[in-house]
Amino acid sequence: MKTKLTELLGIQYPILQGAMAWTSEHKLVAAVAEAGCAGAIASGGRDAAWLRNEIQGVRKLTDKPFGVNLMLMAKNIDELLEVILEEKPTFVTLGAGNPVPFIEPLHAAGIKVIPLIPNAKLAKRVAEKGADAIVIEGQDAGGHIGKLGTMALAENVIPEVDIPVVLAGGIVDGRGLAAALVMGAEGIQMGSRFIMTEECQMHENCKEVIKNASDTDSVVTGLTSGHGGVRGIKNDFTDRYLALEFSCGDKDELTKMSIGTNKLAAVDGDVVNGLVQAGQGLNRLTQVTTVKEAVDSIIKEAKEALKRGSSFC
Repeated sequence: MKTKLTELLGIQYPILQGAMAWTSEHKLVAAVAEAGCAGAIASGGRDAAWLRNEIQGVRKLTDKPFGVNLMLMAKNIDELLEVILEEKPTFVTLGAGNPVPFIEPLHAAGIKVIPLIPNAKLAKRVAEKGADAIVIEGQDAGGHIGKLGTMALAENVIPEVDIPVVLAGGIVDGRGLAAALVMGAEGIQMGSRFIMTEECQMHENCKEVIKNASDTDSVVTGLTSGHGGVRGIKNDFTDRYLALEFSCGDKDELTKMSIGTNKLAAVDGDVVNGLVQAGQGLNRLTQVTTVKEAVDSIIKEAKEALKRGSSFC
């Protein structure tokens, strides 16, 4: 399945694995690469030594392309960037800040640059500044979200830029890949779907929560913070947070409540007081498979959907 994205990254299928903090480590990334897609290590919350070990860990398991996600709000961003420039993964995805200053140094090291973009204005700007591709992620996604839904974001952005666009947000199967390609995207990014794999190191308690969730079970916390909301699955923590948030609670107290909740769930397995971050495509996430089985299923479904679509022409 060839697209401009597969040609850009040297991969077999136009699928990126979303970089999920405390979750996207070398075992998952290598398995995604071996399955013909592009995995990405999540560096958020990590130190430079950990990142270097993870990059080298991927290379011990595969010789195929992979990337790193750099969260631009990280306090140790200079140290993380130095590791990336030295280790030279195939690509870097950039989010939570202004990606433009990072394009030139990454290109100088021979690294492809793929910013995560929440709106058309920024999409056009990074395209003009030399980004190799962009990921547009709708608020259907898990974790930190923007203001636009996935469909609206695709409608607004894809016609406006001439670099490959990767669509993300609530996409969990091959029908989503087919829809993205028909709309003019060159591929998709999936996070929650890869959580539900054997190679993913997220705590099994989180996988069980996702497996048992339905389409209306995700909620968004932090919409009043000014930094965008965070989508996860409804639990005791979200009930307490939202009750305080929408009763005009103290913002410092809200910040204190939210710190570390992702790690608490993903690493420690506390799915009562932690936040299980996942997108809205929950009804399809009902079983854990290997990465290869997941990718094979997605590609088969996409081809079937594209074939059905051609019958309307």
